[in-house]
Formats: sequence, C-alpha cells, structure tokens
Amino acid sequence: MAKAPTTDRVDRFNELSQRRAIPLADLADDIARICHRMAERFRAGGELVVFGNDGPSTGAGHVAVEFVHPVIVGERALPAVSLTSGVATLAGVAARAGCEETFAHQIRCLGEPSDIALGLSADGTCENVARGLAVAAELGMLTVALTGGDGGRIVADHVLVAEDPLVVEEIHVTAYHLPWELTHVFLEGVA
Repeated sequence: MAKAPTTDRVDRFNELSQRRAIPLADLADDIARICHRMAERFRAGGELVVFGNDGPSTGAGHVAVEFVHPVIVGERALPAVSLTSGVATLAGVAARAGCEETFAHQIRCLGEPSDIALGLSADGTCENVARGLAVAAELGMLTVALTGGDGGRIVADHVLVAEDPLVVEEIHVTAYHLPWELTHVFLEGVA
C-alpha cells in the first residue's frame, strides 16, 4: 500500500471530522498548530509520553502504539510510550507517593525537555493527569491535553475539549488519530 499524498490526508482529516458530526473541524487550526509543534519535537529527538485515567488509560496505550507501530505501510515509527501500561509501576508509585503522583513521578524520571506530554481525561478533573502535565511543563516539555466537559482543571500548552459527555470517548479517539496523521504530514514536508 503506497503512502497517500498530503492532500489526500487533509481531505481524510476533513472527512473524519464531518462523518463523526463532531466539532473537530472548528479546531482544525489548533490541531494543525499542535501537530506542527509535535513534528518539531520529534525532529529534535523528542518522544511522545501519553497518559490518562479510566477509559482514557487504554486510549493512552492506543496512541503510543499508533506512533510506534504505524498502520500505514511506509510511514516511519515515532518514539512514544504510554505511562498507563506499566501496572506494577503505577501501583508502586501510588502506594508510595499517592495516586495523584502516578504520572508526575514517571515524567520526572523519564521526561526530557524535547518530549511531548499528552494527557487524556474524560472530564478534565483527574488530579494525576493535571499533575503529570504540570511536571511536564516544568521540564519544558510540550504539553497537550484532550479533555471532556468544560476542560476541568487541566492546564496545558494546548487543550482540546470535547464538551458532550455522551461522545467524549469517540471524539478523543478521532482527535488522537489526527495528530499521528498530521504530524507525519509536517515531518514529510521538511527534509
């Protein structure tokens, strides 16, 4: 299977937004800025660090796999890790430092200033996601959040909010596939 040209990808991005009947088209400029900044970080040797609670914890694993193991033949793999995949690490940190530190502790140990932190929270009220993003910002990482509701208390360089609680997961699934697609578009555009 050959790689789709850049224009086909942009068209596919628009089609996904319309087909899902979600407001992602209104966020197209923000998503493009995020992806451009992510491409800059990857180009500088950065890694994507993804984390989330509850349902978004499995979403974090899915995002990491998308970057590390591209489903489109010919696309290059990009370094990514899900902080929710290591159950023993999560349990150990929670037992010693508390649940609110599960992601912050791992980011302190693993994060580099060239990295990208992507926090996922269905309602924006997850204290450990907020703490993880705060520590990532302190380290100089690019911080991105996908949240629901009104965004809650999540603070990041870029926050994308899915307001409708009935479709927040569907919006997030679409939204975290877009950075993979568009980040590759920006990486392809630069030698």
